[in-house]
Amino acid sequence: MGFMVQEMMKNVLDAYLTRDDAKAEQVRQADEEVDALHTSLFRELLTYMMEDPRNISACTHLLFIAKNIERMGDHATNIAENVQFLVSGAVPGDERPKSDSSSYTVVAPEGDAKE
Repeated sequence: MGFMVQEMMKNVLDAYLTRDDAKAEQVRQADEEVDALHTSLFRELLTYMMEDPRNISACTHLLFIAKNIERMGDHATNIAENVQFLVSGAVPGDERPKSDSSSYTVVAPEGDAKE
């Protein structure tokens, strides 16, 4: 995920310098994959914490790291949208979600899930 966001930052800076709308759109598309990876990692780390409470401290640190990396991807995407506006004069048409599903995920131990 970190390498993907690093690539997004490089691409968005290149897109800004060259006024490349297509490269800016690539950055916007990559954000969806970063969000999906973050959500997957979030769920996996929560599982580790529920399985063994000794993992809570380390997993919590990893969750914060992952969230900050995901936010860097969001910032790159915001810049990409600004590049697209700069080039075309139009706001990108589709609304991208401003949060990933980890923001509203409910976690309960097995057998406690309410349906």
